[in-house]
Amino acid sequence: MHRDHHHHHDKGGAPGHGHQHIGHNGGHRAVQWQTPHLPKGAQPMVEDAPQETDLDLVETSFVETFPSASDPVSFLRMAGVPFSGRSADGLSLQLLRVEIADRTDVGVLAPVIGGGFHYDPLPGRLNSHRRSLSFAYFDGEAIRLLSLAEAKGLKPA
Repeated sequence: MHRDHHHHHDKGGAPGHGHQHIGHNGGHRAVQWQTPHLPKGAQPMVEDAPQETDLDLVETSFVETFPSASDPVSFLRMAGVPFSGRSADGLSLQLLRVEIADRTDVGVLAPVIGGGFHYDPLPGRLNSHRRSLSFAYFDGEAIRLLSLAEAKGLKPA
């Protein structure tokens, strides 16, 4: 019973309509383990992921907690992030650091006819805030930045 309505979850108790994450565009979208209730025979909508996506709930929890962990190495072990592994292309990777970045867009550039750009500061309501999480691994020649999913997907070394 949620707010005076009953409903049944047929996917292992996964919440549906009324329990979704509100996306950055204000629309509802199912997150991670959630399966929205759909009419019989309806196909779920697949939303194209932007090039730089917002963090999902697991990554958000990681970002909120990791910086204050008393033992970052144990935290990484508990999170299942390997310290070394093999990439899909067979290279041996070793974890060097965890990078958490906050970005706030406060201005915009627009091309000008004839060449060049025009700059305008954005009003506060149009500022955008983004966080990113990456894991810096050394591949023997250079540093590779991996997402949480990519890091956890490394094969054992």
